[in-house]
This record gives sequence, structure tokens and C-alpha cells, in this order.
Amino acid sequence: MSHLYTAQTIWQREQQVFTDKLYSRRHRLRFDGGLDIAGSSSPWVVPVPMSDPQALDPEEALVSAVSSCHMLWFLSIAAKHHFVVDSYQDQAEGTMVPNERKKLWLAHIRLNPVAVFSGFKRPTREELVAMHDEAHDECFIANSVRSEITVFVPHDWV
Repeated sequence: MSHLYTAQTIWQREQQVFTDKLYSRRHRLRFDGGLDIAGSSSPWVVPVPMSDPQALDPEEALVSAVSSCHMLWFLSIAAKHHFVVDSYQDQAEGTMVPNERKKLWLAHIRLNPVAVFSGFKRPTREELVAMHDEAHDECFIANSVRSEITVFVPHDWV
């Protein structure tokens, strides 16, 4: 079984010199479902005004993809166990550091999910951790990257 996912990246120089390296990194990202959003390099990598801090940069996109994939699996697993999830939020973080070749990479992605449950059946902390472990194991994106991914579940979660 295979699936094809498409994304289109569109950039144009317009009137900029280009060879002076002061050109805009702002571009458009178009996806197979019709979504069209602004993309840019990270302002941490290429300074403003060549980068647009309001646009999505590749590093944020990767962190978001890991977080989103994990959440979708978590919701599916919670439903399978008959837990009712009312809301889910994650303040995910990615840490970029140099590797052994001194090339920057997203070495660590930390997920900080908070799920709110309702109903008569609510998970114990152990069940919550097990669902997050299973979600991580099933996540297509987590299985596609070499970044270390951790899921932080507070010890005082009830």
C-alpha cells in the first residue's frame, strides 16, 4: 500500500538583485487539499527582512507535523478505549543544534500535550502514558524522522 502526498513550493525573485543574498525568502506553500499559506526561512536562520517571521518556516512545519500526527493517533487510541476527549492542546518545541559534522538539525522535538477528558470513564496516569506511547509508536511522521521525540506527561496529571 502506498499513498502519494503533494506539496507545491513557489518562489519568485521579482525585482531583487539576488546575487547580493538580500533577496526575500518568502514563498507560497500549496497543498493537495487546496490550502495555500505563506512560507519563509526562519528568522533565526536568515534575518528579517529577508525572512518573514509571520510565515511558516520549515523547522516550525516539522515540529507541527510531529505534534499533529501524534495528536491524531492519540485521539484515535483514546476513542478506541472509550475515553471522551473534549480538547487537546500541545505546545510542541523543537531544538536545533549542530550535529557531528557541525550541520544544524532538529535534534529534539518535545511534545507537551494536554488532553481534557469528560464522561464517566477517564484514564489513569498509566493509561494516559500508554496511549501517548502507542500514539508515538504509530505516528507516521515520528517514524520518518531521526530527531529524538519525547512526550512530556506531567507527574501530577489526574
